[in-house]
Amino acid sequence: MNSIDIHHIFEYLPHRYPFLLIDRVLDYTVGESLVAIKNVTYNEPFFQGHFPHRPIMPGVLLIEAMAQATGILSFKTASAQPENNSLYYLVGVDKARFKQPVEPGDQLLIEVKLIRTTRGVWKYAATTKVNEKLVASADLMCMKRDISN
Repeated sequence: MNSIDIHHIFEYLPHRYPFLLIDRVLDYTVGESLVAIKNVTYNEPFFQGHFPHRPIMPGVLLIEAMAQATGILSFKTASAQPENNSLYYLVGVDKARFKQPVEPGDQLLIEVKLIRTTRGVWKYAATTKVNEKLVASADLMCMKRDISN
């Protein structure tokens, strides 16, 4: 199995607390797929306001966790690491569906599969599960873009 621990995740994603949403990559196949986990705890800053009486993880953060997984797979597939003058941006979300809430104590299993790469746009099918139950899915697109300082 090809796993990636948190120290190596830092090499592929520019995100840091509180916005890093991948704790470990369990397995990946270059050019095909990646499986990662996110441990959801009550200490997450978004739970203070979403919602105080019934804390649930916002759907947009489920999409972001899937997008971060696609970023790692994109870099691994391209045999590259982030550069200071470029980033992979999320440029499209299609067919997003949310099936059940994610609560503190859950462990997200994030699965992304590369569908195709066309003219620098990487398209993925992504899902998140908790206890083998689907909680969210989407088709995601990302693209490398140069940034100015």
